[in-house]
Amino acid sequence: MSAILKIDNLGKTYASGLQALKPVNLEIAQGEIFALLGPNGAGKTTLINIVCGIVTASSGSVSVDGFDTVRDYRPARARIGLVPQELVTDMFETPWATATFSRGLFGRAPDPGHIERTLRELSLWDKRNDRIQTLSGGMKRRVMIAKALAHEPRVLFLDEPTAGVDVELRRDMWKLVRRLRDTGVTVILTTHYIDEAEEMADRIGVISKGELIVVEEKARLMRKLGRRQLTLHLPTPLAALPAELSRWQLELRQEGTELEYSFDAHEEHNGIPALLRALDELGIAISDLNTRQTSLEDIFVTLVHGRAGAAP
Repeated sequence: MSAILKIDNLGKTYASGLQALKPVNLEIAQGEIFALLGPNGAGKTTLINIVCGIVTASSGSVSVDGFDTVRDYRPARARIGLVPQELVTDMFETPWATATFSRGLFGRAPDPGHIERTLRELSLWDKRNDRIQTLSGGMKRRVMIAKALAHEPRVLFLDEPTAGVDVELRRDMWKLVRRLRDTGVTVILTTHYIDEAEEMADRIGVISKGELIVVEEKARLMRKLGRRQLTLHLPTPLAALPAELSRWQLELRQEGTELEYSFDAHEEHNGIPALLRALDELGIAISDLNTRQTSLEDIFVTLVHGRAGAAP
């Protein structure tokens, strides 16, 4: 698929000298779900705010569906929907009025049918005439999403969309995102919930200290950086690892009752048979064993901590 969002050498440095965003190059395809992961202060929101025209870039350019976000601000911005982290709306308005007004702001002709469908999809229809200030936190979050979808954007940014909301809303959000993708909408989300990215994303980007350090298809990232862990449960605790086992780089855990061995699942010779033979020869009994695939959270932590450790 062709790229609907193109980011070229985009950077942001504030007057204080703080470099909030190092030059970023990224293309996102139409209909793609892209998850941007990173710790607090990594630059996720800065990147989104520049693309959405809220913050001015220090360098580089962004185009949405072929429209430059600076030279062609109106048509570019009209193609973007943004659900910010904060609840920014008139609390004395109703969901119906808020969504209708938002659609008009982007120059779209009135379409009550679209507004109704959007509110129904977000389980807001029964609350359409209630003041927003009377709604629960989860319902207010749904109103923000309705506002962002009111003008039928082609690119939707979800900045921590499920932070602080209940499990039901998170699941509803996942379903909605998939339905939007099926209609060709491109979704870019930032999240602290690793399982959210693992569940929904087609590709994943990791940003740390303003630098986009990796962009990869989710499955390929898991294959490339994922490892398996073999845990051996010992009926008799070990006080220390025997020198004969040093070649496997084992970790002794749970007060000596567990041996943990990490290995590349794609390597034909992973060393496990030899390890089991060595344990038998040393008279170390095993009561049970299990394996675990490295999760996306493990990979994320490894990438961010590894980059932090490499910093001067």
